[in-house]
Amino acid sequence: MSDTLLEARELHAYYGASHILHGVNFRVERGETIGLLGRNGMGKTTLIRSMLGLVSQRDGEVLVRGSLMTRAAPHLIARQGIAYVPEGRGIFPNLSVRENLVMAARAGVDGHYHWTYERILATFPRLAERLDNGGWQLSGGEQQMLTIGRALLTNPDLLLLDEATEGLAPLIRREIWKIIQHIQATGITTVIVDKNHSAILDISDRIVVLNKGQVAFEANSADARNQPGLLHRYLGV
Repeated sequence: MSDTLLEARELHAYYGASHILHGVNFRVERGETIGLLGRNGMGKTTLIRSMLGLVSQRDGEVLVRGSLMTRAAPHLIARQGIAYVPEGRGIFPNLSVRENLVMAARAGVDGHYHWTYERILATFPRLAERLDNGGWQLSGGEQQMLTIGRALLTNPDLLLLDEATEGLAPLIRREIWKIIQHIQATGITTVIVDKNHSAILDISDRIVVLNKGQVAFEANSADARNQPGLLHRYLGV
């Protein structure tokens, strides 16, 4: 089995007449944590969605576990052990917390059940207190926990978190970062998009920075910290 779980080769993506990605090369190796960074509108979400088959107008290649899946349907890509926490969370507001969770539960690619319903409630005690609440009744932070918990119940090998802490209060953001670190410690490969570049650098193995739909630079996180000029140029920090 390939150690490269997800890869884009010379990926171009379009929304109508707008050309968003311009020949992006991006790979995710088993066991690593990648910070995908860039200012708003630089193509981060489009890259994730394109690799998952959610953007239909695209050219180039997408490989999952070493197999070409450029034109595969999103659900077939997800079945390869990839879970997505989208920007905006995407919970089902008319379902209860319990229903949002149990509807996603399934074994991993190799049949494992490392993440069970009980483990999710132990990891997210706020959710355990709100099992009968509708999704619409949760705070933004609780909705994000629910979305992450739902993704983990698919027992993924790769977790993609888009805008992991956007719009959350500082206390909740810190809680989410702790949860992400806990997920890392379990060995799940992770790609994180977030505006908190310092937090990303603290927990990632390497970063990839997009600028105007292209990879501006990539480096391991320790080296990136020693290049403040580049970080300021592309991230404004």
